[in-house]
Amino acid sequence: MSAPTGMHRGARIEDAVKGRIAVVLRRFGWLPLAVPYTGYGSAPTEREGWVRVLMRVKLSSPNTSAEESEGSGGRWWRKFFTVGLAGIPVVVRVGNRVHEVSSGRGGYVDVVLESDLPAGWHEVPVELEGRTPTAEQVRVVGPDEQFGLISDIDDTVMVTALPRPLLAFWNTFVVKETSRRPVPGMAQLYERVREQEPDGLVVYLSTGAWNVARAISRFLDRHSYPRGPLLMTDWGPTAEGWFRSGTKHKHRELRRLVSEFPQLRWVLAGDDGQHDPQLYEELADEVPDALRMVLIRQLTTVEQVLTHGSPLPPENQALRAPSPVPWLRGLDGIALAAQLDPVPPAST
Repeated sequence: MSAPTGMHRGARIEDAVKGRIAVVLRRFGWLPLAVPYTGYGSAPTEREGWVRVLMRVKLSSPNTSAEESEGSGGRWWRKFFTVGLAGIPVVVRVGNRVHEVSSGRGGYVDVVLESDLPAGWHEVPVELEGRTPTAEQVRVVGPDEQFGLISDIDDTVMVTALPRPLLAFWNTFVVKETSRRPVPGMAQLYERVREQEPDGLVVYLSTGAWNVARAISRFLDRHSYPRGPLLMTDWGPTAEGWFRSGTKHKHRELRRLVSEFPQLRWVLAGDDGQHDPQLYEELADEVPDALRMVLIRQLTTVEQVLTHGSPLPPENQALRAPSPVPWLRGLDGIALAAQLDPVPPAST
């Protein structure tokens, strides 16, 4: 499959290299494998219900399952050496509806499909020719629900200090999955803010790569964080440049979630080591009625230095003017939870 002529040079090089690797792997009997990620959707009301289906189609040995291909316990570098396949048809069964979708560049699938599923958690079967069917977990939001939580991952729920190149290399290629540490008290904090709606929608929004999505899901489960879909990015060059913009990714997904679920009022959780405060402030200015509060984990001086080279938070972290929604700041989940009484009500 040839790359579009307008695609960036880096993307064309990557596609050419992986295309040659794919030819070799197929000679050894490797086959396309669908690896589903957790999705979300909306239950039918006066309008048609829908689900957002997220997965990746990649080459894997014939007897390997989706879970085995994303195996736990090892170093994360193994998860980056994969070959995604574009143009592979996949059958997705959403309730009583059957859809056929096709993987895009890098093997990724991110589509919205019609659905008749009611509110709650569901399994959506995924079928790919020559493979045992697997299933994607999907959280469907009902029309009467009012609460949502959007959480950053790196340095908000998981200690990473990821942006510095040397530390990014260490975290990705050396540290084992089971050695990663949670931010103290954050799981308990999320329980507190969900007291009124314990099953409220939780979405984890990260600039990290989809390659480690299942590893992060296992980390969240291991440390008692609430279950929810992850929204991450691709690894490698894009159609527009050598690197993708994590800030644009978060900006786009925040507004998409607010638009998709107008009945929800969101709690936003992030840290002050990167751009979360600025992104959340902009959203609060645009749609204050859609937000309940903002929770910002303050990195320690050492963490700030490791993250971006300065002992102080990046510029523009202070609010330009009084925010229309409450902001809480603390060194960890314990400090933030101590400021939560009383929890803002679910309705205005």
